[in-house]
Amino acid sequence: MPTSPQRLNRAITELRPIVLERGAVRNAEGSCLIGFGNTKILCAVSVESGVPGWRKGSGQGWLTAEYSMLPRSTRTRTSRERSQLGGRTQEIQRLIGRSIRAMLDDFSFGEFTLKIDCDALEADGGTRTAAITGASVAVVDAFDWMVREGRLPVSPVKRRVAAVSVGMLAGEARLDLEYEEDVVADVDMNVVMTSEGRFIEVQGTGEHAAFERSELDALLDLATHGIEQLLARQASALTARGV
Repeated sequence: MPTSPQRLNRAITELRPIVLERGAVRNAEGSCLIGFGNTKILCAVSVESGVPGWRKGSGQGWLTAEYSMLPRSTRTRTSRERSQLGGRTQEIQRLIGRSIRAMLDDFSFGEFTLKIDCDALEADGGTRTAAITGASVAVVDAFDWMVREGRLPVSPVKRRVAAVSVGMLAGEARLDLEYEEDVVADVDMNVVMTSEGRFIEVQGTGEHAAFERSELDALLDLATHGIEQLLARQASALTARGV
């Protein structure tokens, strides 16, 4: 059984320090630099006229996401994925896209595509959950930009989304896992929720051991507690002046 690392300066039910910086990319229609402790993700949204071929003529728009890790976001250099995306990258991109599309009830905002780029500048666990939480803020700003530019009468955003990781280590439920915790967790889980308190996705795996229903309930309760705090931080960032 792997050794369970001790946390310094943070309770096991406490989030890492969270930073949300809107407008981090001057040329993007919406952007957010988000930090979950040492994990830092740059989320930028581009608004483009037109939609994929299968959507043309429908009057419906689309949202899609791309995810990547910079070579030195990790402790040792990670090679760029140039010719073909790895399975992990593809799975994370699909997760981000599904999560962000849940912010809308439909896609009747005209034939525009919002492309969300999430780039990990530093990775210390929880890159996918940080990407979802930051991308949600960037998408709100991108749709507000479309309204200001006269491309839409109103924003189609109905809710925000946020995500966090939780895990079981040595019988303890922990919130917002750092890399050292993530790699040895007995149970590792990523949870995505809406600002209405509904679940979008729960990804949970018994990495080193099976787990009980009571442990699953404890992890979901802890994730909900963490996501409520993240949603409050999003709301505070979006009401901040100067952006």
